[in-house]
Amino acid sequence: MRLTVFWQRMAEHFGTGYADTFARDHVMAELGGRTVHEALAAGWDAKDVWRVVCTVMNVPHERR
Repeated sequence: MRLTVFWQRMAEHFGTGYADTFARDHVMAELGGRTVHEALAAGWDAKDVWRVVCTVMNVPHERR
C-alpha cells in the first residue's frame, strides 16, 4: 500500500482534520507502543499499520 492510499483511507475514516491528530497522538500497543507516525518512521509497512488501525478502531470491513 502506498502512503498516499494509506493517508487517503485515514482521512476517509477519521476526517481530514482528525486523521493526522490521531496518527500523531494515539499510541497503540499493537504498533509496539508507537503512534502511526512513529511506526511508519520506524519502517513499518503502511498496509500493516492500516490493518492495526482497522483492528484497534473497529473500522468497518467495507472501508478496510
